[in-house]
Amino acid sequence: MQKLRPDMDIGHNIQRLRKASNMTQDQVIARLQLMGIEISKSTYAKIETNRMNIKVSELVALSKIFSADISEYFSGLV
Repeated sequence: MQKLRPDMDIGHNIQRLRKASNMTQDQVIARLQLMGIEISKSTYAKIETNRMNIKVSELVALSKIFSADISEYFSGLV
């Protein structure tokens, strides 16, 4: 059985925005949890490596954490 894969690689853009914010994955996860988004380090790592789809609520929360516009997650994607 084939696993479902995201059709766009926004994980790379999430990772780029995190690094531009000088944050570690642990710091991002802690901020997400403070915002009520329960996410494990494993799940977050899978999102950044495009092995798991991101939820809209997570994407909105990350936009607030990184002070980024939603469109930045889709930068360079066709």
